[in-house]
Amino acid sequence: MRLQRKAMRMMVLGGLLLIVAGCAKIYRNHGYVPTDQDLAQVRVGVDTRESLTETIGVPTSSGVIRETAWYYVGSRFEQFAFRAPREISREIVAISFGGNGKVRNVERFGLEDGRVVTLSRRVTDSNIQGVSFLRQLFGSVGAVNLGQFFD
Repeated sequence: MRLQRKAMRMMVLGGLLLIVAGCAKIYRNHGYVPTDQDLAQVRVGVDTRESLTETIGVPTSSGVIRETAWYYVGSRFEQFAFRAPREISREIVAISFGGNGKVRNVERFGLEDGRVVTLSRRVTDSNIQGVSFLRQLFGSVGAVNLGQFFD
């Protein structure tokens, strides 16, 4: 009798532990964005595509028409219990190149309240030329069905 009570308590405690563990938030990171320390090594007007590959790695995407820029994209997703995952942050590092193939600008963009926000910019004379590409990337927030990735 005493052994049965102890076994019953252990099963109830184990069940409660599973319920609590099942309700924990799960965070997933997708993509790659170089750190500030890595970007500090990028020299505007000196580095080329080849030297960037060695310094900070291959980009997630490049300029669509003329490859005038490289884009590093990182997203963070949150899933709680049985709910569908939702994207809670997206960050893009855009590195543009001049006509001579050297780095012209390094910019970091974030997403706040559904608007693209420039977090940092190395050169401020002009905006990145591939802004429409950035708008497309940020515009897909909430439109991505993560079920497609996990099927």
